[in-house]
Amino acid sequence: MVRVVSAARTRPAGRSRAPFLFPAGRAMIRARRPMIDGRSHRPEGDSAILDRMRARVLVVDDDPALAEMLGIVLRSEGFLPSFVADGERALAAFRENRPDIVLLDLMLPGMSGIDVARAIRTESGIPIVMLTAKSDTVDVVLGLESGADDYVVKPFKPKELVARMRARLRRGEDAAPELLTIGPPGNQITIDVPAHTVSRDGEEVKLTPLEFDLLVALARKPRQVFTREVLLEQVWGYRHAADTRLVNVHVQRLRAKIEPDPERPEIILTVRGVGYKAGTG
Repeated sequence: MVRVVSAARTRPAGRSRAPFLFPAGRAMIRARRPMIDGRSHRPEGDSAILDRMRARVLVVDDDPALAEMLGIVLRSEGFLPSFVADGERALAAFRENRPDIVLLDLMLPGMSGIDVARAIRTESGIPIVMLTAKSDTVDVVLGLESGADDYVVKPFKPKELVARMRARLRRGEDAAPELLTIGPPGNQITIDVPAHTVSRDGEEVKLTPLEFDLLVALARKPRQVFTREVLLEQVWGYRHAADTRLVNVHVQRLRAKIEPDPERPEIILTVRGVGYKAGTG
């Protein structure tokens, strides 16, 4: 198990440390600080929670105070966290521990969070949630295009982060067979929902879990136009106003995988001024 690095590790020159959580989270640290020792373990009294939810979380951040807070929050919610503080060790820990989800700081010493996300995406569709002190469009879009599924801007509320994580970890429980076909004749794809596969002419198209969920949401109602806000609620699990760039970037990523010509999409169509819908024959 990888431990949180010591506070002696420094950040890149010129990088300022931003507050990472709201007052409620800081109060939680003061109240429960003795629990933290940098290891993943079962907190006293949390056995019932862990029996329901034992997802392994890899936290990649070079701020020891933030890692400490996340350790408290994640363990109290029944997760099993491990911690690293730089990109190179993040990839090693990912391959060794095979986590269920990654919390990834955008700015890291050495290998950046963007490069880490790209490297993970070449090996796995595991959910990735960015932790960033930046909300600039360029930085957020770069992070999402590199493979992140979602992002949280510091300072953040612990419960909001946990809700985002659970939304990404939640899987469909479709027991009955469901086979969906979308796209015009000659350019159709088939979606086997229970098997979680997408194919064209018998050849499988590799998608991340989030890309698959987005495609299924559109394919199940091919004549319906979905606003970005509705997709954020149905696919990402948001219950409040959120950044619609998440939808735009992931639609672009999805088109790059399923459209023969992503610049002239026929499977996922844009309805200008409204949102997106699935293309049909």
